[in-house]
Amino acid sequence: MSYLPPDLTLLALALALGITLAAGIVKGAVGFAMPLIMISGISSIMDPKLALAGIIVPIVVSNLWQTLRAGLGPAWEAVVEFRRYLIIVSLAIFAAAQGVALIPDQVFYAVLGIPVVVLCLIQLIGVRLSIPPHRRNRAEWIIGLISGLLGGFAGTWGPTTVLFLLAIDTPKKKQMVVQGVIYGLGSVVLLLAHLRSGILNAGTAPLSILLVLPAFIGMWIGFQIQDRLNATAFRKVTLIVLTIAGLNLVRKAFM
Repeated sequence: MSYLPPDLTLLALALALGITLAAGIVKGAVGFAMPLIMISGISSIMDPKLALAGIIVPIVVSNLWQTLRAGLGPAWEAVVEFRRYLIIVSLAIFAAAQGVALIPDQVFYAVLGIPVVVLCLIQLIGVRLSIPPHRRNRAEWIIGLISGLLGGFAGTWGPTTVLFLLAIDTPKKKQMVVQGVIYGLGSVVLLLAHLRSGILNAGTAPLSILLVLPAFIGMWIGFQIQDRLNATAFRKVTLIVLTIAGLNLVRKAFM
């Protein structure tokens, strides 16, 4: 373990591998939530900045797999259709990532967790959030900015992205491709941003690379589950996963 951070215990490493495996299963099943689950779980057992570094390489390679699973054609169509969202998310991630060291951990846990829980519970009790077509362009800029800021600070921009895609009634198959493209480009930007910020460096990169294997195994298992979910079940499972992960972030913010 000489190539890993010296204060990382075997128990913490084993737990991080298990959390990443579980996060991979969820991502394979519903197309997102890997960074949210990883950052909320791994930061409970090690320094949050090390946890943030640890999630970077797994989310880059897992998003690439998710994007290419449907083929290059659908991926390019998603890039064209959601170009505004991609642009603002990428710029906001890079800018916000430079200020990670200045933001208390509890602040970005609360900022990310509370809105996610509230919005998901509203939809789970039967209130359907909807963005009409004539307001979609403005919504893409606003929600994209929020998503990018959260991505730069906390390493996860999935919850707000998923809520946006659900609000514009994106079909299940298309949603998986769009999520892969948005997360894929965003994760590459996140990697570059944190190489610059110093979060990802020679001391933290080996842990991030090591977590790729359980992420891949988990995603393969999750893909088998995803293929058996109908649209209604897919939406409900997505919202439940978001709620659980959001509640864990709220717990970390206030406890």
